[in-house]
Amino acid sequence: MNQRPPLIGITTYPANDNSDVTLPDNYIAAVRRAGGIPVLIAPGEPQTNELLDRLDGIVLAGGGDICPSWYAGEQHEAVYMVNAERDRMEIQLSLHVVDRAIPSLAICRGIQIVNVALGGTLHNHLPDVVGESVLHRAPPREPIPHPIEVERSSRVASTMQSCRIEPMSWHHQAIKDVAKPLKVVARAPDGVIEAVEMNDHPWLLCVQWHPEITADHDSSQQRLFDGLVFQAGLRRA
Repeated sequence: MNQRPPLIGITTYPANDNSDVTLPDNYIAAVRRAGGIPVLIAPGEPQTNELLDRLDGIVLAGGGDICPSWYAGEQHEAVYMVNAERDRMEIQLSLHVVDRAIPSLAICRGIQIVNVALGGTLHNHLPDVVGESVLHRAPPREPIPHPIEVERSSRVASTMQSCRIEPMSWHHQAIKDVAKPLKVVARAPDGVIEAVEMNDHPWLLCVQWHPEITADHDSSQQRLFDGLVFQAGLRRA
């Protein structure tokens, strides 16, 4: 008898002013193209460990900023869309993902959440640190492509089947101090950390860019979702 497709949890944005919980559809579409069944996880879910008993993989999606209090950072006027419920839940979820070795893909905010959950810190506004020789988002808050160099020996590169990419970037924060379990495997031309992974985890890939935006026509970016669903299927086999 054929097994069901892997269930892939995807974290969502917090409720907006209309009490709507949302997520861009390109995350969902990328998981479906990979053969997974997307399951949306709204902020504030208290039973993350129990939820992971039923899910086979996780996507930590992008979105607003993490409250600087989580990493002893300073407040900044550019910090936006902070949501305490989402911060709390996703940090807890990240710790469970690491402890339980659950295949996971962390995107943009997601890479920052994983780093902070494991004890790392963030630059809370990149232009103050690296200037704007490389735009990581277009004004006022729009995605923009820029080149990224990925270590050839990394899981990220082997999964994408490429070590030189130009995906869509959409962030103003990034990793500052890298949490001990994580290894830097990609950087932008200005030195900003663009991907980390964990050697002791079966499949935890964390990228600062947004692969879901171009995954429908860029096979290197779709392969990140393909890899996640494949690994999730192996775990539940």
